[in-house]
Amino acid sequence: MPRKLAGHLAGLIFTAIAGALFAATLVRLAPGADSDEHDFDPRFSQSSIAALHQARDADRSLPRYYMKYLGGLAHGDFGTSYSLKRPVSELIADRGPATLKLTGVGLAAGWTFGFTLALAAVRFKNGVGWAASAASSLLLCLPVALTALLILFVRAPWWWAISLAVIPKIYTYSRAMLEKIEHEPHVLLARAQGLGRGRILFRHVLPPILPELFALAGISVSLAFSAAIPIEAISDVPGVGQLAWQAALGRDLPILVTVTLLLALITRAANAAADIAISALPSGAAR
Repeated sequence: MPRKLAGHLAGLIFTAIAGALFAATLVRLAPGADSDEHDFDPRFSQSSIAALHQARDADRSLPRYYMKYLGGLAHGDFGTSYSLKRPVSELIADRGPATLKLTGVGLAAGWTFGFTLALAAVRFKNGVGWAASAASSLLLCLPVALTALLILFVRAPWWWAISLAVIPKIYTYSRAMLEKIEHEPHVLLARAQGLGRGRILFRHVLPPILPELFALAGISVSLAFSAAIPIEAISDVPGVGQLAWQAALGRDLPILVTVTLLLALITRAANAAADIAISALPSGAAR
């Protein structure tokens, strides 16, 4: 276990550095990276616009920006936003709770509805199973932004958009695992002995598939946080996703690099937590 923890820690550090550098490279090499939203604002004079561009000259050289960003990162400094003129760390701290609440509630609801539908589809194959599969396929085809617009139209809580983005993944993989384990000899034997469905579920069905469920949980976390960006942009929720959208429009390099770094770390940390949880399971369940 200590060696596994050390490996995951090294992976987190590598992910942080690689994510930051790749994000900076993509932003700097993107078309229109040197332009600014104020270039077309008639309220700004040519001298003001020139001053804004001059303030970004230090970040135009990628090697110089790499050294500057990594040096600040070592001291907990993520830079200062071009457009908002505030430290990026303060912006993330202010908006982080809104995103955590949105994704947390959405994840919990998505797992509840997705896994419940999977159980119902396995239990009632002909009726509920077909309807649940059709609904899951429809949700899987809908872009997250369109789902957010539908939530806006019906005026439902915004966490429903996160939930609807997560439900198809949870349902599809959970149903496949449940259908596979339902035909295992020990489950058939337990059913033949007349054990109740609840006891069969918690004693004979769930334990063998816990490793796969933990792995699915790690994937769903990164999916939820990625979906939060278009959802917050449409819903005007003052979270990190909305901040990332505004930064993309204003080509705010410090914010974009930091948000990309956070998403990479969240994905890596969720997968690492799932792997550690799998390793901590009894050997019988891990198999």
